[in-house]
Amino acid sequence: MRSTENSLLEVQNLSVQFGGLKAASNVSLSVKNNSIAALIGPNGAGKTTVFNCITGVYTPSSGSISLASQALAPPFTLRVAFSSATIGLVCGTVLSLALNIQTLWQHIIVDHYIYLQPFPWIEALLSGVTFFQELPFSSTYLLLLIGFLVGSLAAIITWHRSRHSTLNSSQRGIARTFQNIRLFKKMSVLENILVGFSKGTNLQAARELLSFVELEKYADAPADSLSYGLQRRLEIARALATSPKIILLDEPAAGMNPTEILDLSKLIAAIKGRGISVLLIEHHMKLVMEISEHVTVLEYGEKIAEGTPAEIQKNPRVISAYLGEEESDE
Repeated sequence: MRSTENSLLEVQNLSVQFGGLKAASNVSLSVKNNSIAALIGPNGAGKTTVFNCITGVYTPSSGSISLASQALAPPFTLRVAFSSATIGLVCGTVLSLALNIQTLWQHIIVDHYIYLQPFPWIEALLSGVTFFQELPFSSTYLLLLIGFLVGSLAAIITWHRSRHSTLNSSQRGIARTFQNIRLFKKMSVLENILVGFSKGTNLQAARELLSFVELEKYADAPADSLSYGLQRRLEIARALATSPKIILLDEPAAGMNPTEILDLSKLIAAIKGRGISVLLIEHHMKLVMEISEHVTVLEYGEKIAEGTPAEIQKNPRVISAYLGEEESDE
């Protein structure tokens, strides 16, 4: 694996297993700041699985992912433990109160209420405390313990799931597109981009992005009225609306004609020009070799090679597993 110096995205020994199937095994790759990298390989090699782990769709079975030298999934800390314990204590208290609410109402309110006289709150509350103190162990502390354990466990499970979530990845600065275009087809082009902004409506920034991807004249048109290639551009623009540090493009050239692929190449270079790194999955080898600075190759969920485009094109194992197959299809 190449030097991690100046790396933005680091994937180390990533493995993903679904039952007995290993979709990815000890995959490592890195993407430098302000660079274009590619992840290639035959269908079923595990490329999209790696993307799904980076973007929080899947939780890795093992390995680590970091962005800007910080773990994408935050570690368990004393602060998390304290917060979970506090939630558990609140849950235990609420459970104890809920199961004794009728008797408490009698002790605190009914027994101390005297018509046309000020209500003795202090005396009433002390009566409630005394009531709990006189309860047998099984009626109060056991309920408190059960509520504490259930509440704490639920808090920890929720925290663990949020560590590997698409929201967490997006907030940290990772955006992506998908193999199958996922637009709000009946919404306008401009509205689709506005969806990408996390802090309310930002018309000026949205229109700037439309201009950047050369879609400004389609701003009010429904998304599904655009050609396939323009819909790809719109999806990329929406991802850029999240202000990412890196954008992951999953087969952006799929279904495009040569002219659209040339325009896509220029767009990806322009994205890099905005200081955003790019990692793409792509089967169009001419595009990959022309724009990528570093290429990682997967086969059957394992990394078989990495290097510059020139190095990859000469690698015998890559030629045998992938490039030779591509050339024979042309």
